Amino acid sequence: MTKPRICAASIALAYVTSSVSAADLDAVMQECNDCHGVDGISQWNEVPTIAGMAEFVQSDALFIYRDKERPCPDHAFKLGDTSRPETNMCAITAGMSDDDIEAIAAAYAELPYVHAKQEFDASLAAAGEAIHDEHCDRCHSDAGTNVEDEAGMLGGQWMGYLENTFAEYAAGEREQPAKMKEKMSLISADDATALVHFYGSQQ
Repeated sequence: MTKPRICAASIALAYVTSSVSAADLDAVMQECNDCHGVDGISQWNEVPTIAGMAEFVQSDALFIYRDKERPCPDHAFKLGDTSRPETNMCAITAGMSDDDIEAIAAAYAELPYVHAKQEFDASLAAAGEAIHDEHCDRCHSDAGTNVEDEAGMLGGQWMGYLENTFAEYAAGEREQPAKMKEKMSLISADDATALVHFYGSQQ
């Protein structure tokens, strides 16, 4: 059995709630890292980096998963004991309390965000930049990398994950704010592809 690594952020933030001990938080984060990468920094195209995301964005996503209001496909563990059965975010969050979620979100918010190094099409990225400036920049400023927007980290995120996300939005499978839904209704499939390449170019 893999021994949990001690995460400085988890120890520092364990005081956020009396119901979550440093050891408990570290164990939960270790399981998160076994899917999302060491310290929440993904190395896999279909898996998002969660380190450095705004605390609100992180906690909101976990609450939505716990309520089973977002697609929860099964995924294999990437690190640690990879022979473990596949799991999904709805199953992982099912037993989490509100305090658990808030503590996890606070811990990952303290970690540095690392832009994914990946190939992208420069011409599509240029087209995507224009679409971003017209439709997305107001909520996702600085090419989708401004954590203070509390709107999710898009710039430098893995393109495979972004492609899946746009597909879920287009299919109405993923909850989205009214403003986001309005903007998505104006974006074609080709526009979404261009946006993915633009955000992927932010390295």
